[in-house]
Amino acid sequence: MARRRRHEEEHESHERWLVSYADFITLLFAFFVVMYAISSVNEGKYRVLSDALVNAFRDTAPSSDNFIKLPNQALAGTPPRVAASLPARKPELEAQAKKMRGMAGDIRGALGPLIEQGKVRVTQSKRGIAVEISDSVLFDLARAELQPASVTMLKTVAELVKRNDNLIQVEGHTDNQPIHSPQFPSNWELSAARAASVVRLFAENGVAAKRMVAIGYAEFRPVEPNDAADARARNRRVTLNILADNKDEVAVLPLSETTPPAHQ
Repeated sequence: MARRRRHEEEHESHERWLVSYADFITLLFAFFVVMYAISSVNEGKYRVLSDALVNAFRDTAPSSDNFIKLPNQALAGTPPRVAASLPARKPELEAQAKKMRGMAGDIRGALGPLIEQGKVRVTQSKRGIAVEISDSVLFDLARAELQPASVTMLKTVAELVKRNDNLIQVEGHTDNQPIHSPQFPSNWELSAARAASVVRLFAENGVAAKRMVAIGYAEFRPVEPNDAADARARNRRVTLNILADNKDEVAVLPLSETTPPAHQ
């Protein structure tokens, strides 16, 4: 009997794995409960933050619906800087656009006769105001000294732009006819010297020098093919770019932002 009892005691159970399996299932269930709790997002907070970020990248004012209809606790989840600054963005942009429109109108009014003659064009884009002036108005052929008649006109423009703090980029352009004078070995020097002459006159008439830059493009940014005398005359020009929103540095406008060739 003792031998038989000892044999029964040594019998091994093959169902212990159920205990470990039950523990594993319990832990897995707890894991998914925690993950679900973490992934539950307050829809109001999410909509406010999403709207703020999308409008910030689009540079437009955010929709006011979320700020009006959602409860106050929804706004609490929005970063203070985003929630506070973006609603005030729209008036700022409107004021800036109004200022640029007014400046463009003043310049058109001051240069009206030259615009009618086709010697000056004033265009406006998101980058600012472009005032394109034919070189025949400003300079003698192959020269960089301003003609006396052009000085009065440029002084008028300087009086208009010095009232504001917008940065000004002055571009000199030539046609593709080569120049080989002691003063100007190539069109690079001629175009840069012409832009510098305009910048210098502006500085002498009250426009802060730190707001301006002179750039010479030579013949490499034509608005028309250089295959006819009229087209070459069109390419010989000086362009004043009054930048709309660039307070940190004077940026060179890309080729796509240059004044369009269509006549005004």
